[in-house]
Amino acid sequence: MRRSSDEIAKMRRAGRVVAEMHDRIRAAARPGVTTAALDLVGREVLERRGAKSNFLNYHGFPAVICTSPNDMVVHGIPGDFMLEDGDIVSIDCGAIVEGYHGDAAFTMPIGQVSDQASELMRVAEAGLWAGIAQMTDGNRLNHIGRAVEEVAHRAGFSVVREYGGHGIGTAMHEDPHVPNYWPGRPGPKLRVGHVLAVEPMITAGGPELCQLDDGWSLVTADSSLSAHAEHTIAVTEHGPEVLTLP
Repeated sequence: MRRSSDEIAKMRRAGRVVAEMHDRIRAAARPGVTTAALDLVGREVLERRGAKSNFLNYHGFPAVICTSPNDMVVHGIPGDFMLEDGDIVSIDCGAIVEGYHGDAAFTMPIGQVSDQASELMRVAEAGLWAGIAQMTDGNRLNHIGRAVEEVAHRAGFSVVREYGGHGIGTAMHEDPHVPNYWPGRPGPKLRVGHVLAVEPMITAGGPELCQLDDGWSLVTADSSLSAHAEHTIAVTEHGPEVLTLP
């Protein structure tokens, strides 16, 4: 679905709330802090900005952010897990303003981390921006995934195939699905007004996942590290506009 300039303006406002959540959580995340405490930071921003969470109660999810440390890829539930020096943690969150959604994620280091962890986070961000660069009017949807995959594979990492990005607007997850790999066909054309959440999930080992008993948390099957990066982006006449930047 193509969004009007007024709709994109509302999504931009939602995106700025998400960006503020990211900034506040980055500042709070350090050794000795629990993931539940980070969720409280996200809740405070939403309340202060008069925005709603699109994560809380989504199919029963109990928090406003996902916190996924180390080998956890996505959908981690905040709780009593205490961050330690050397961890990496993915933070995924969203906001609703006037019925329109923003959604974004980042992965950050806690204290001093390994060279592999640093490179993995760098590649996830680089893959995200390579995908965003493909979001121009007339380009094809699946060129996004090909760009992400090329960045990951050049670095010797894997791309998760079971999950990917998505359309976004008046719902957090809308069509189309946005794979982070080349599925063998170029897909539909991107047009001005299309808004997508692009979100590479990159692993240091293989791409296979396992789900934990909580019914949400997904970890790498080989216990390798994982990094996740995401933005909400609109296709405009002037190229891609990232709506979830400050």
